[in-house]
Amino acid sequence: MQTIAAVARTPKGAFSIEEVTVEAPRAGEVRVKIAGVGLCHTDLVFRDQFAPYPLPAVLGHEGAGVIEEVGEGVEGLAVGDRVVLGFSSCGHCARCQEHLPSYCRDFPPLNYAGMRLEDGSTAYSANGESIASHFFGQSSFAAQAIVRAGNVVKVEDADAPLEILGPLGCGFQTGAGGVMRSMACPAGSSIAIVGGGPVGLAAVMGAKIQGCTTIALVEPVEARRQIALDLGATHVIDPHAGPVTEALRGIIADGFDFAFDTSGRVEAIEAALGALASRGMIGLVGVPPKAEDAVAINIAAMITFGQRVVGIMEGDSDPQTFIPQLIAAHRDGRFPFDRLVQTFPLAQINDAIAAQARGECIKVVLIP
Repeated sequence: MQTIAAVARTPKGAFSIEEVTVEAPRAGEVRVKIAGVGLCHTDLVFRDQFAPYPLPAVLGHEGAGVIEEVGEGVEGLAVGDRVVLGFSSCGHCARCQEHLPSYCRDFPPLNYAGMRLEDGSTAYSANGESIASHFFGQSSFAAQAIVRAGNVVKVEDADAPLEILGPLGCGFQTGAGGVMRSMACPAGSSIAIVGGGPVGLAAVMGAKIQGCTTIALVEPVEARRQIALDLGATHVIDPHAGPVTEALRGIIADGFDFAFDTSGRVEAIEAALGALASRGMIGLVGVPPKAEDAVAINIAAMITFGQRVVGIMEGDSDPQTFIPQLIAAHRDGRFPFDRLVQTFPLAQINDAIAAQARGECIKVVLIP
């Protein structure tokens, strides 16, 4: 069938809105009519070839929608199911068996190859030209997406706002999961969060759910600092106002139990490290500006104070259980992620990218 998609053709180039051919789902796949798809920094990272990905490509990995066709051998899913689309994992390696599918042995090829691994085919084409698909197992910058069945999380709550649920499949679960699962911040603990984008603000909400008593956000944009206070932050810091480590130590002289960096910037990570308490932990989720960026760590100090640095992928989430947990928290008013979302038509994807870069919106969701 024919569908509309946003196609990335050149690194750092604009997406083009094109009519493409989408295949019927094969064994182990479903076809989903996309109700909405989040725009994530990771989409731009792969478009711009920070990490290699075949172009032309349909990207997009925060989709939500309704199943319209089911491939051979798919069990537990049916036409008409409302679904959120997560990432791909093999389901049987050691990490998958531990309910840590974001550390799946085969995560890179399953999510970043741009094709079906079985035969190298793609789900999309245009005028005889193959277009890379299966980005994070879904490639949902399109009105119709072919998705691996293992990616699919059914939405049982009939009142959940389907068109904006897609970011629960990546950005929001990364921020919330980093606090609630990866670091498992206990009630009464303190946390410093660097960056007030969608991941950082999801972390603020996750910290409030966990019962953290001191939640400090470091963020240069005033409007984002204000919404962080509304969402549960107890303190906000403008990094342009002075040294961040000193500002954080001014809140808790002995340092924070946890820090969570969403910026990927070396100077920001080092400032947060300097504000950690003895036995403190910092979680890293931000993609650095350059692949070779590295943080200098004083080994003696790390040993002396027993501090820990943890890399975090997808918030250590098991989407089949954690996404329903976040939907329930939203229903109960404890995870009001809708306050962060602004919708744009898929056809305006380039305008949405520019608006997000200017700080005019926090989380873009594209509506096909």
